[in-house]
Amino acid sequence: MEAGGNSLPSGTDGVKRKVSYFYDPEVGNYYYGQGHPMKPHRIRMTHALLAHYGLLQHMHVLKPNPARDKDLCRFHADDYVGFLRSITPETQQEQLRQLKRFNVGEDCPVFDGLYSFCQTYAGGSVGGAVKLNHGHCDIAVNWAGGLHHAKKCEASGFCYVNDIVLAILELLKVHERVLYVDIDIHHGDGVEEAFYTTDRVMTVSFHKFGDYFPGTGDVRDIGYGKGKYYSLNVPLDDGIDDDSYQSLFKPIMGKVMEIFRPGAVVLQCGADSLSGDRLGCFNLSIKGHAECVKFMRSFNVPLLLLGGGGYTIRNVARCWCYETGVALGIELDDKMPQHEYYEYFGPDYTLHVAPSNMENKNSRILLEEIRSKLLDNLSRLQHAPSVQFQERPPDTDLPQMDEDHDGEDERSDPGSDIEVDEERKPLPSRVKSEFVEPEAKDMDIVKEDAHRCSFAAD
Repeated sequence: MEAGGNSLPSGTDGVKRKVSYFYDPEVGNYYYGQGHPMKPHRIRMTHALLAHYGLLQHMHVLKPNPARDKDLCRFHADDYVGFLRSITPETQQEQLRQLKRFNVGEDCPVFDGLYSFCQTYAGGSVGGAVKLNHGHCDIAVNWAGGLHHAKKCEASGFCYVNDIVLAILELLKVHERVLYVDIDIHHGDGVEEAFYTTDRVMTVSFHKFGDYFPGTGDVRDIGYGKGKYYSLNVPLDDGIDDDSYQSLFKPIMGKVMEIFRPGAVVLQCGADSLSGDRLGCFNLSIKGHAECVKFMRSFNVPLLLLGGGGYTIRNVARCWCYETGVALGIELDDKMPQHEYYEYFGPDYTLHVAPSNMENKNSRILLEEIRSKLLDNLSRLQHAPSVQFQERPPDTDLPQMDEDHDGEDERSDPGSDIEVDEERKPLPSRVKSEFVEPEAKDMDIVKEDAHRCSFAAD
């Protein structure tokens, strides 16, 4: 039986970690539409920075295989997955009732290649979980993932498929307990809701609260039933800076790691909590944001790093490039190397940008109250929960292709039992008719009551 909080072969925090990095070159081509703040192009910009900073040669670079219908249906309703697969910009006017039913339209528009986009970003997150489960890496990275608002039966907040829930379900095949941490400015509602009634997944979200999307994430929302006290919410106000943020993040996460002792950690690194974000109102520097990655890395527990929000795309690319360096234990020069998107980063052409002088509305008294309340909740969990471990379910069969990068051959694992699919055959054009249920031991993990689909028109 695997013990929570296990140490990795990499050793102490100062030692380099083995990192698997998932990237599909097509991801930057998807386009939500004119004026929409979500721009997948930011993933391509991040990748270009990684390439020109020389970080790719230090990682195992993988092209994710797309998640299949049955993979997505481990969490999502089969009729919702079928809808995502079939809807196109040309046919959407014929399916207005379905669009309303599944909350697809304005925030979550129909665009060319929508389903392929979902398959790609979900495939990277589940593929990262498989790599971690096999012990092939210490840290897996999928900056295209982290779409934390998607629900079982509907899209929400620019998110269609909840790759995070799917990755956590994969990790639960091997690990008794999985920790989810969310530093996006928006509450990680879809993930919290999915695991609200289980003690095998703890969710911790640091977010803006009060007249702000999605409106959930009150400090009093703590989980239900077996999951009581396994949901932690850290509600914050405008203008929070690095010092204030870390005054909560480090003591809370330190206590979580001590008490919950997860076998694996998923960290959603939404970059809309950075200073100057187009939709955000926090005042974190890139180093302050990355301090969360550095801190979670220090526990030496298998770690899945995911993207998320982030709408000032030059800063998103800066942030995720720097955080990839943190994952590798490589400090990057502030002077940015010349590359194909260099003009985005003028006039300074630096990796780091100074936070603003905006007011921090988070008083010390308020922060202390939040910290005390959450530490008190954690103190009610005396021991890490345990489950009867059954025979391990089979891995999700999501093979990946090695990208053709110099220096990668010696880092690939010829003994890997993950099949390499060189031909990448197209998926069947028709949705499978059956709903693929999670394994029996997962049935109490995904909260079904919270996801019941209401098909009645408002």
